[in-house]
Amino acid sequence: MALETLEPVVWETRLLRLAHHALDHDSINEPVYDGREHLAQAYAHCAAITKQHSRTFYLASGLLPKAQRRAARALYAFCRVSDDLVDKEINNQHQRILQWRQESLANHPPIYNLVALAWADTRANFNIPRRYAEQLLDGVTSDLMHARYETFSELAQYCYGVASTVGLMAMHIVGYEGSRAIPYAIKLGVALQLTNILRDVQEDWANGRLYLPLEELRMFNLDESDIAAGTIDHRWRAFMRFQIRRARQLYAEALPGVAMLGRSGRFAIAAAAELYRAILDDIEEHDYDIFNRRAYTTKQEKLRDLPGIWWRAKTNQYLNLVDEPVHTQPALVACSHDAPLEAENLYAVPQG
Repeated sequence: MALETLEPVVWETRLLRLAHHALDHDSINEPVYDGREHLAQAYAHCAAITKQHSRTFYLASGLLPKAQRRAARALYAFCRVSDDLVDKEINNQHQRILQWRQESLANHPPIYNLVALAWADTRANFNIPRRYAEQLLDGVTSDLMHARYETFSELAQYCYGVASTVGLMAMHIVGYEGSRAIPYAIKLGVALQLTNILRDVQEDWANGRLYLPLEELRMFNLDESDIAAGTIDHRWRAFMRFQIRRARQLYAEALPGVAMLGRSGRFAIAAAAELYRAILDDIEEHDYDIFNRRAYTTKQEKLRDLPGIWWRAKTNQYLNLVDEPVHTQPALVACSHDAPLEAENLYAVPQG
């Protein structure tokens, strides 16, 4: 069974509709006047949040010119606060989320809310559609209602809400060549979120959530008891190879879009994508054990990779990815549960 048969075009079409709807039904972002004397403090606060929570994004955003760098970190801080209100807030959660939604989407938020203030200024300066921010908030708060996803199509829509929207907003910060860049941003967001999901299976499970598509777990003769037990066997390895293969394909299909971004932003976006994609390599190198360790890349590894990424971005080499193989591993095949195929050139799908 080829990978492509499990990823019908329908999920991509649905996400494209969401993205274009946001553009077609946008509201006006007004410049921030009240509290402008607090903006420097607000942007510094967003930078501190970014540095604390995401070394990769902080490093990548540091490659942007000053105005874009401040805006990118304001975007990250908006996303971080939104996510933390769902994941970490306990007392008066719904009230706090509603208040944050109102303040973070306001053109003139209260000056005491430094993240909302920097984010309002960023939206106005870079004409970021407010509907994208609303879609992100909808995606993040969906965690309060949905802790499981049956199909990849359902999961992809969640990934759009919490990740693709970030890329679509980031495009307005770095500049882009019209609507033809939108599908690439959507796929990159899905790829990044899938990487998150594969890295954080254990952490999400501890929080009562499982983002792995349930029908695909069953395809590999796995279920939630295997996740609870932290099982690493031929079924799990085959499942993870399949998921990583899909994520890599999405990265490869998304990266040509780097050439459609503004010149000053190509390196930063390419760096964010490639450095994050390297997490998949770390998962493989540790035998797909995401239960006992958190996959990551070191600062030294990131600094080692940056010159090559810079050159690829500067010379628009990402356009050539269209003609290169997405992965070295061949197509999916099925095998029995009793006699699993462990050959390196096969994906083993245990069955019943």
